[in-house]
Amino acid sequence: MESFKLRSDEDYIELNNLLKAFGWVATGGEAKIRIDNGEVNVNDEVETRRRKKIKVGDVVTFEGQTGKVE
Repeated sequence: MESFKLRSDEDYIELNNLLKAFGWVATGGEAKIRIDNGEVNVNDEVETRRRKKIKVGDVVTFEGQTGKVE
């Protein structure tokens, strides 16, 4: 499982930006399409909100990859 650490001045990261930060997608446009198509799960539920606020402890899965926000 990969992890992403929020900066001390951040409470969350938006889902589309997290996919880019993990390197799971090449562009923001690709992230939007993948999220819109229901290919991303947050805490074991399909998530279609591109700008969903992902907070500490949330687990994101995409194409067999898993990441957690710390």
